[in-house]
Amino acid sequence: MMKGKATMASRNCSAQLARGQRRVDSAKLASTWATWSRGTWHRVGRNSVATCAKRRKKKTAEPVEPPVEKVEKRRRAKTNLNGGNLGPYYSSVAEPQDSPVVEAEIERDQLDLGMISHAESLPPVASQRLDPADLSDSSLELARYNYRPIPRVLLVHTGGTLGMDPGESYREDFVGQVHLKEGTGGVYPESDALQPGAVLSDLHSAVPELSNFARLDVEIPFNMDSCRMGPKQWVQLAKLLHKQRQFYDAFLIVHGTDTMAFTASALSLMLAGFRKPIVLTGSQLPLAMPRSDARQNLIDSISCATSGYISNPMQKYPVMLEEVCICFGGKLMRGNRCRKTHSSVYSAFESPMYPNLAELGVEVEWNHSALLHASSDVYQPRFKLNSKVLRVPIVPGCDPRKAYGDLFGRGIHGIVLEVFGVGNMPDQAQQGWLPWLKEQRKKGLQVYLCSQCSAGNLHPELYRSGSVALNMGVESGKQMTPECAVIKMMFCLEYKDIPLSQPIAGEL
Repeated sequence: MMKGKATMASRNCSAQLARGQRRVDSAKLASTWATWSRGTWHRVGRNSVATCAKRRKKKTAEPVEPPVEKVEKRRRAKTNLNGGNLGPYYSSVAEPQDSPVVEAEIERDQLDLGMISHAESLPPVASQRLDPADLSDSSLELARYNYRPIPRVLLVHTGGTLGMDPGESYREDFVGQVHLKEGTGGVYPESDALQPGAVLSDLHSAVPELSNFARLDVEIPFNMDSCRMGPKQWVQLAKLLHKQRQFYDAFLIVHGTDTMAFTASALSLMLAGFRKPIVLTGSQLPLAMPRSDARQNLIDSISCATSGYISNPMQKYPVMLEEVCICFGGKLMRGNRCRKTHSSVYSAFESPMYPNLAELGVEVEWNHSALLHASSDVYQPRFKLNSKVLRVPIVPGCDPRKAYGDLFGRGIHGIVLEVFGVGNMPDQAQQGWLPWLKEQRKKGLQVYLCSQCSAGNLHPELYRSGSVALNMGVESGKQMTPECAVIKMMFCLEYKDIPLSQPIAGEL
């Protein structure tokens, strides 16, 4: 019996010793924790209880400094990819799991203060673009983790359906369909009543994804129905973009759909060689409406505008976009090559004579061969347009001498003559077209031929009437959209040293 009690006591003592040893072992085990410093994870072992107690007794011991030197060496190694310095901006994505681990026996509060102090001491560097051709595959992959450019994008709000007040502009019928209130065309607040800060706040509230792509600023030069826009507003926009060119990496223009193709054509010609993305977009329904296409168009547009920056979450590698574009309905198109082809569907724009620059679906599928490559010419903006221009379609049986008369005498300086097919027109004298053209050309009227077909090239020399017109000094060339042809006529009337048939911004 006594032997059993002794055995029992021995076992209890052994159990208590084992539990005590486990407690000691647990105390000695370092709890691993992570701290974030300029994009780099540091895994640090905390001191054991015994070591901490020993340090508390030894008050004269000097505190251990954070491993700043080690962190600095790793930072410098990361920023030198292929011998080039990519700057201290690191990706917001954590390092891969197999990255080196820094271990140090320091207090947690010391590490926090030291790392924060070191991070704040690093100077900011302006955002840069990376050319994938300059980086190897391994360097490019590492750059995705180490380099975080922060593109700045200026959103210029000009009006259009996207910013309408749905309650004031639309009515709902008995089946739940919404329609514009008749006779209004939509309600647009005065631009003076719109504050950029409030508009930016509303945009971030409605489309918070925008902040994932860029640091956004807003300017509101005017707020109007796009049908009221013309050369005055186009020049105003061009001057605004030129003024802000050096301060922003890309530009996003919210615009009404009716004249968006005209505005895109005008900006592309006036700002030829701008070398930064200018993307126009809008919507068929206001942003505040439940089924609006505005949200997706804004996300698609800013995704394309920031395509040259590796921090773009939609990009596998940078894409150099350096032209004026329209992004609408899941497509990115060259601005001076597209037209509004449908009045109500979400995919309202088409590029009938030029391939799309990108298709936006689950991924952004770029057509690299279609992108405009900026020439080596010096950027030279031109801000003059002559608005004394008309589009003149040829209608069978119509005598232009009666229908149009003396256009030049009434102040018209140029016309875009919309001919049949590849450049044909009525060639009999009694039909009036050739005699009328001859008279107007002698007075100084500038004439450019444009086909009534939506696609295909012009060859007016194949027909008698076309050959006669060319001999009169009528200009012709590759097919342009009617919208772009009119704008280019306005442009070339002011800059007479530039022929209508000379390509300026990828319009031909």
